[in-house]
Amino acid sequence: MSDSVPTSDLTALRDIVRRFAEERDWQQFHTPKNLAMALSVEVAELVEHFQWLQTGEDRELDDKQRTGIRHELADTLVYLIRLADRVNVDLYDAVIEKMQLNREKYPIEKVKGQSRKYTEY
Repeated sequence: MSDSVPTSDLTALRDIVRRFAEERDWQQFHTPKNLAMALSVEVAELVEHFQWLQTGEDRELDDKQRTGIRHELADTLVYLIRLADRVNVDLYDAVIEKMQLNREKYPIEKVKGQSRKYTEY
């Protein structure tokens, strides 16, 4: 896959994030371990926006909370994309593969309308 011609939105985002890090010479800090740790921190910051809300549905959020959530989601995605890039995982292919595994693990006729884990049936 060529970096100069993105073939998907994920590829385009990967290229933007990669270029941002390269321009700042941050590759040296973007080890898989450091990126995984940073990703977990950003997820925690995202979760913080929902803490103490009853459900976190849109009707419970004000504009400031929505903006904070949007920014934390972006931070989380940036670190996820960067980590995938560093460990040579094509996120699109990984999602397609995982969804197939999930289809097998959670057949519609056994789980439709239920939240049971596959180990419960």
